[in-house]
Amino acid sequence: MERPEIGISFAPELRLFVAAPRREGRSTVTTDGASTLGHVVESLGVPLTEVGALLVGGRPVRHAHIPDGGEEVAVHGVPRPQPLAGPPRFLLDIHLGTLARRLRLLGVDAAYENPDVGDAALAARSAAEQRVMLTRDRGLLHRRELWAGAYVYSHRPAEQLRDVLSRFAPPILPWSRCTSCNGLLREAAKDSLHGRLEDGTEHAYDVFAECADCGQVYWRGAHHASLNAIVEAAVHEFGTGTVRVG
Repeated sequence: MERPEIGISFAPELRLFVAAPRREGRSTVTTDGASTLGHVVESLGVPLTEVGALLVGGRPVRHAHIPDGGEEVAVHGVPRPQPLAGPPRFLLDIHLGTLARRLRLLGVDAAYENPDVGDAALAARSAAEQRVMLTRDRGLLHRRELWAGAYVYSHRPAEQLRDVLSRFAPPILPWSRCTSCNGLLREAAKDSLHGRLEDGTEHAYDVFAECADCGQVYWRGAHHASLNAIVEAAVHEFGTGTVRVG
Protein backbone atom coordinates (compact mmCIF):
# COMPACT_ATOMS: atom_id res chain seq x y z
CA MET A 1 0.00 0.00 0.00
CA GLU A 2 1.39 3.39 -1.00
CA ARG A 3 2.20 5.60 1.97
CA PRO A 4 0.64 9.08 1.83
CA GLU A 5 2.77 12.17 1.36
CA ILE A 6 2.02 15.61 2.74
CA GLY A 7 3.60 19.01 2.28
CA ILE A 8 4.69 20.76 5.46
CA SER A 9 6.16 24.13 6.34
CA PHE A 10 7.24 25.56 9.69
CA ALA A 11 7.08 29.04 11.16
CA PRO A 12 10.53 30.71 11.25
CA GLU A 13 10.90 30.34 15.03
CA LEU A 14 10.37 26.56 14.76
CA ARG A 15 12.92 25.86 12.06
CA LEU A 16 15.83 25.41 14.46
CA PHE A 17 14.18 22.20 15.69
CA VAL A 18 14.02 20.47 12.30
CA ALA A 19 16.71 19.05 10.05
CA ALA A 20 18.43 21.58 7.79
CA PRO A 21 16.71 20.45 4.55
CA ARG A 22 13.29 21.31 6.07
CA ARG A 23 14.18 24.75 7.38
CA GLU A 24 13.47 26.73 4.25
CA GLY A 25 9.93 26.75 2.92
CA ARG A 26 7.90 23.66 2.14
CA SER A 27 9.15 20.09 2.32
CA THR A 28 7.53 16.73 1.62
CA VAL A 29 6.96 14.17 4.37
CA THR A 30 5.90 10.57 3.93
CA THR A 31 3.52 9.42 6.68
CA ASP A 32 2.28 5.98 7.69
CA GLY A 33 -1.38 6.89 7.18
CA ALA A 34 -2.22 6.22 10.85
CA SER A 35 -0.16 8.65 12.91
CA THR A 36 -1.66 11.92 14.08
CA LEU A 37 -0.42 15.22 12.75
CA GLY A 38 0.89 16.04 16.21
CA HIS A 39 2.99 12.88 16.15
CA VAL A 40 4.28 13.69 12.68
CA VAL A 41 5.33 17.19 13.73
CA GLU A 42 7.01 15.88 16.86
CA SER A 43 8.80 13.14 14.92
CA LEU A 44 10.39 15.88 12.81
CA GLY A 45 11.94 17.34 15.96
CA VAL A 46 9.49 20.06 17.02
CA PRO A 47 8.25 19.78 20.63
CA LEU A 48 4.49 20.24 20.80
CA THR A 49 5.04 22.78 23.58
CA GLU A 50 6.27 25.14 20.84
CA VAL A 51 3.42 24.52 18.39
CA GLY A 52 0.47 26.86 18.08
CA ALA A 53 -2.01 26.58 15.22
CA LEU A 54 -1.88 23.66 12.80
CA LEU A 55 -3.41 24.56 9.46
CA VAL A 56 -4.34 22.10 6.73
CA GLY A 57 -5.13 23.92 3.51
CA GLY A 58 -5.57 27.05 5.61
CA ARG A 59 -8.08 25.35 7.93
CA PRO A 60 -7.20 24.83 11.61
CA VAL A 61 -7.07 21.22 12.79
CA ARG A 62 -6.27 19.51 16.09
CA HIS A 63 -3.10 17.61 16.93
CA ALA A 64 -5.18 14.42 16.68
CA HIS A 65 -5.90 15.02 12.98
CA ILE A 66 -4.67 12.16 10.78
CA PRO A 67 -3.30 13.68 7.57
CA ASP A 68 -4.33 12.39 4.15
CA GLY A 69 -2.03 12.26 1.18
CA GLY A 70 -1.73 15.55 -0.65
CA GLU A 71 -2.55 17.75 2.32
CA GLU A 72 -0.61 20.97 2.80
CA VAL A 73 0.25 21.63 6.44
CA ALA A 74 1.46 24.89 7.99
CA VAL A 75 2.86 24.66 11.52
CA HIS A 76 2.71 27.91 13.49
CA GLY A 77 4.45 28.84 16.72
CA VAL A 78 2.64 29.54 19.98
CA PRO A 79 0.83 32.88 20.29
CA ARG A 80 2.30 35.58 22.48
CA PRO A 81 1.17 36.05 25.15
CA GLN A 82 0.46 32.36 25.47
CA PRO A 83 -2.65 31.52 27.52
CA LEU A 84 -2.27 29.02 30.36
CA ALA A 85 -4.78 26.93 32.27
CA GLY A 86 -3.60 28.50 35.53
CA PRO A 87 -1.48 31.37 36.88
CA PRO A 88 2.03 31.65 35.41
CA ARG A 89 4.28 29.52 37.62
CA PHE A 90 7.58 28.18 36.38
CA LEU A 91 10.10 25.41 36.95
CA LEU A 92 13.63 25.86 35.62
CA ASP A 93 16.31 23.24 35.14
CA ILE A 94 19.89 23.39 36.39
CA HIS A 95 21.15 25.33 33.36
CA LEU A 96 18.88 28.36 33.95
CA GLY A 97 19.91 29.53 37.40
CA THR A 98 20.50 33.14 36.37
CA LEU A 99 17.11 33.31 34.67
CA ALA A 100 15.47 31.88 37.80
CA ARG A 101 17.03 34.59 39.97
CA ARG A 102 15.97 37.34 37.57
CA LEU A 103 12.39 36.08 37.43
CA ARG A 104 12.28 36.00 41.23
CA LEU A 105 13.71 39.52 41.31
CA LEU A 106 10.58 40.56 39.40
CA GLY A 107 8.30 38.68 41.78
CA VAL A 108 7.60 35.82 39.37
CA ASP A 109 7.08 32.38 40.93
CA ALA A 110 10.13 30.49 39.62
CA ALA A 111 11.13 27.17 41.18
CA TYR A 112 14.63 25.98 40.32
CA GLU A 113 16.13 22.50 40.47
CA ASN A 114 19.79 22.41 41.48
CA PRO A 115 21.48 19.96 41.32
CA ASP A 116 20.21 18.18 38.24
CA VAL A 117 17.50 15.72 39.31
CA GLY A 118 16.88 14.21 35.88
CA ASP A 119 14.19 14.70 33.27
CA ALA A 120 11.68 12.31 34.83
CA ALA A 121 11.71 14.12 38.17
CA LEU A 122 11.47 17.53 36.50
CA ALA A 123 8.49 16.45 34.41
CA ALA A 124 6.81 14.93 37.47
CA ARG A 125 7.24 18.15 39.46
CA SER A 126 5.90 20.21 36.56
CA ALA A 127 2.77 18.07 36.55
CA ALA A 128 2.34 17.89 40.34
CA GLU A 129 2.72 21.66 40.88
CA GLN A 130 1.24 22.79 37.54
CA ARG A 131 4.38 24.68 36.57
CA VAL A 132 5.60 25.58 33.09
CA MET A 133 8.89 23.78 32.50
CA LEU A 134 11.46 26.23 31.15
CA THR A 135 14.46 24.58 29.55
CA ARG A 136 16.92 24.56 26.66
CA ASP A 137 16.80 20.74 26.67
CA ARG A 138 14.68 19.82 23.67
CA GLY A 139 14.38 16.21 24.78
CA LEU A 140 12.81 17.22 28.09
CA LEU A 141 10.03 19.07 26.26
CA HIS A 142 8.98 15.84 24.53
CA ARG A 143 8.02 14.20 27.83
CA ARG A 144 4.30 13.51 28.05
CA GLU A 145 4.16 14.05 31.83
CA LEU A 146 4.81 17.79 31.58
CA TRP A 147 1.95 20.05 32.64
CA ALA A 148 3.28 22.66 30.22
CA GLY A 149 6.67 23.54 28.83
CA ALA A 150 8.58 26.15 26.89
CA TYR A 151 11.89 26.20 25.10
CA VAL A 152 14.18 29.05 26.13
CA TYR A 153 15.59 30.17 22.81
CA SER A 154 18.62 32.22 23.87
CA HIS A 155 21.65 31.38 25.98
CA ARG A 156 21.93 35.01 27.16
CA PRO A 157 20.12 35.72 30.47
CA ALA A 158 18.83 39.16 29.41
CA GLU A 159 17.30 37.73 26.23
CA GLN A 160 15.97 34.70 28.12
CA LEU A 161 14.13 37.00 30.52
CA ARG A 162 12.56 39.02 27.71
CA ASP A 163 11.55 35.78 25.97
CA VAL A 164 9.72 34.43 29.03
CA LEU A 165 8.06 37.73 29.90
CA SER A 166 6.82 38.31 26.35
CA ARG A 167 5.58 34.74 25.97
CA PHE A 168 3.68 34.34 29.25
CA ALA A 169 3.11 37.93 30.48
CA PRO A 170 3.33 37.03 34.19
CA PRO A 171 2.41 39.76 36.70
CA ILE A 172 5.53 41.72 37.68
CA LEU A 173 5.88 42.59 41.38
CA PRO A 174 9.52 43.60 41.82
CA TRP A 175 11.37 42.89 45.06
CA SER A 176 8.60 40.66 46.41
CA ARG A 177 10.38 37.27 46.24
CA CYS A 178 13.58 35.84 47.63
CA THR A 179 16.10 35.37 44.83
CA SER A 180 17.69 32.50 46.77
CA CYS A 181 14.69 30.26 47.50
CA ASN A 182 11.64 31.81 45.75
CA GLY A 183 9.88 32.54 49.06
CA LEU A 184 7.90 35.73 49.64
CA LEU A 185 9.56 38.76 51.20
CA ARG A 186 8.17 40.79 54.08
CA GLU A 187 9.30 44.04 55.61
CA ALA A 188 11.62 43.60 58.56
CA ALA A 189 12.19 46.09 61.36
CA LYS A 190 15.85 46.93 61.84
CA ASP A 191 15.67 46.14 65.56
CA SER A 192 14.45 42.62 64.82
CA LEU A 193 17.61 41.91 62.82
CA HIS A 194 20.08 42.92 65.50
CA GLY A 195 22.88 40.37 65.68
CA ARG A 196 22.17 39.04 62.19
CA LEU A 197 23.79 41.92 60.33
CA GLU A 198 27.39 43.03 60.11
CA ASP A 199 28.04 46.28 61.97
CA GLY A 200 28.68 48.24 58.76
CA THR A 201 25.41 47.12 57.23
CA GLU A 202 23.42 47.78 60.38
CA HIS A 203 24.74 51.33 60.65
CA ALA A 204 24.53 52.19 56.94
CA TYR A 205 20.98 51.04 56.13
CA ASP A 206 17.55 51.45 57.68
CA VAL A 207 15.16 49.61 55.35
CA PHE A 208 15.21 45.82 55.23
CA ALA A 209 13.17 42.88 53.98
CA GLU A 210 13.28 39.25 55.05
CA CYS A 211 12.30 36.02 53.32
CA ALA A 212 9.40 34.37 55.12
CA ASP A 213 10.74 30.92 54.15
CA CYS A 214 14.52 30.88 54.45
CA GLY A 215 15.13 34.02 56.52
CA GLN A 216 17.47 35.66 54.00
CA VAL A 217 17.73 39.41 54.72
CA TYR A 218 17.74 42.03 51.95
CA TRP A 219 18.67 45.70 51.79
CA ARG A 220 19.70 48.19 49.13
CA GLY A 221 23.35 47.28 49.05
CA ALA A 222 26.20 47.64 46.59
CA HIS A 223 24.52 45.59 43.87
CA HIS A 224 21.19 47.42 44.04
CA ALA A 225 21.88 49.68 41.05
CA SER A 226 22.57 46.80 38.65
CA LEU A 227 19.58 44.83 39.90
CA ASN A 228 17.34 47.87 39.74
CA ALA A 229 18.34 48.39 36.11
CA ILE A 230 16.99 44.89 35.32
CA VAL A 231 13.78 45.67 37.18
CA GLU A 232 13.23 49.05 35.55
CA ALA A 233 13.82 47.66 32.05
CA ALA A 234 11.32 44.83 32.62
CA VAL A 235 8.68 47.10 34.18
CA HIS A 236 9.07 49.62 31.36
CA GLU A 237 8.58 47.01 28.65
CA PHE A 238 6.25 44.45 30.20
CA GLY A 239 4.29 45.86 33.10
CA THR A 240 4.17 47.70 36.37
CA GLY A 241 4.59 46.76 39.97
CA THR A 242 5.26 48.17 43.40
CA VAL A 243 8.98 48.69 43.89
CA ARG A 244 10.08 47.49 47.31
CA VAL A 245 13.33 46.82 49.11
CA GLY A 246 15.90 45.11 46.89
